[in-house]
Amino acid sequence: MKAKQSPAAEQDRLKDYMFTSESVSEGHPDKVCDRISDAVLDHYLTHDPHSRVACETLVTTDTVVIAGETRGPESITKDDIEQVARQAIRDIGYEQEGFNWKTVNVQVKLHKQSADIAQGVDSASNKDEGAGDQGIMFGYACRETDALMPATLHYSHAILRSLAEARHSGAAPELEPDAKSQITLEYRDDKPVRATSIVVSTQHKDGFSQADIKEIVRPHVLAVLPEGWMCPEEEFYVNPTGRFVIGGPVGDCGLTGRKIIVDTYGGAAPHGGGAFSGKDPTKVDRSAAYAARYLAKNIVAAGYAEVCTIQLSYAIGVSKPLSTYLFTHGTGTAPEPEIIKALQQLVDLSPRGIREHLKLSRPIYARTAAYGHFGREPEPDGGFSWEKLDLVKDLQKIIG
Repeated sequence: MKAKQSPAAEQDRLKDYMFTSESVSEGHPDKVCDRISDAVLDHYLTHDPHSRVACETLVTTDTVVIAGETRGPESITKDDIEQVARQAIRDIGYEQEGFNWKTVNVQVKLHKQSADIAQGVDSASNKDEGAGDQGIMFGYACRETDALMPATLHYSHAILRSLAEARHSGAAPELEPDAKSQITLEYRDDKPVRATSIVVSTQHKDGFSQADIKEIVRPHVLAVLPEGWMCPEEEFYVNPTGRFVIGGPVGDCGLTGRKIIVDTYGGAAPHGGGAFSGKDPTKVDRSAAYAARYLAKNIVAAGYAEVCTIQLSYAIGVSKPLSTYLFTHGTGTAPEPEIIKALQQLVDLSPRGIREHLKLSRPIYARTAAYGHFGREPEPDGGFSWEKLDLVKDLQKIIG
């Protein structure tokens, strides 16, 4: 049965509007934490694909604290985890006074997973693998971009990725790792047509003016946006405070899981509230969110909706989803219950079913920690497997 209209449905009645999303770079303090947490997860999965990890990280000036629960090989030591953290920081590019991968104080406070949680999640002779927690997870897809992602978030991510690539390659040596972007787009008849304002704040080396940094940033913005979409000059804000030399964990404390809207759909879709980074795929707030995106994307790609929202819900220790909700925002070309029935034929939405179908028990997570978990290209080693469109033909066979 279809539930009542979601808050997102209310917006569908408004056809002409402006909408804004933001992104943050890999060097943002919260994203440094996400990267370290996911690097720790990858380290465990490399040594044992059945490892259980719930890893949280805090960063501040000259300090990293890694805490949480794990179950994995006894051979993995605190020294190993410390080196994983240092390498993650080095890869991001932090070699600054106050936060340097070589000298930062790394404290590892990981401990064993709770036996009470383990008995609910583990499979046994008379039960399947259960969900690692209760919760609701959402997936979303739309026709606004080729990646089937909201345009505001898609272009916000793309600007920061372009700047990061230039920084890493040496093409923009003036830039430092910490950065944020924000784009407001004008929508007409529910379709994005142009940017009305763009904000980019990027950390930089001392000795450069606001005007200098603006001209470094400008070509990256122009290269990312569709032709003719650039906002008016007076609405193009770069480092609007005037200076951004002190940044990263020196300028602000960071925590794992504090950028969940950036990680997902930029506010264009509902969010269940659970963070992703540092969690192994038995945690459904990660794996089921990936599955919901996978289903929504395939529905839109198959032509059964222009916009699709899916919600899944779970209880800790229970293998089956408690509910499956699908909403096509008035754009559906097939009845929603019929689409749900087809999806349930094609994908086992139990935690084990999702993990096996998307092959999630692999070290593929550090790369997800910045620039979004969705709207990325599937990779040969299984990274971003939830972005595949391999259900399209099967859906079309079942639904017609």
